[in-house]
Amino acid sequence: MPMLEDQLKLLKNTFDKYAGKDADKGSMSKAELADLLREEFPGMAGDKKQLDAFFTGLDGDKDGKVSFPEFVQFAATLLLMLMGSI
Repeated sequence: MPMLEDQLKLLKNTFDKYAGKDADKGSMSKAELADLLREEFPGMAGDKKQLDAFFTGLDGDKDGKVSFPEFVQFAATLLLMLMGSI
């Protein structure tokens, strides 16, 4: 399997792993996002106020949850930040 395809599947699998912790497997709650940050980015989860602000920024349609398209946008932005492009 091509490397990019593997990485895209990994992105989806990561979303599913954390979004699937409650009854709504198609979106990520604030608690699920906090779990992802604690486990995947130790030290990045911050305090409740920071998490609330981060979650609000990710929740583009303001429906109180992070959808997969919103998660993909987060991942792309994070990649650009890590590369020093933004």
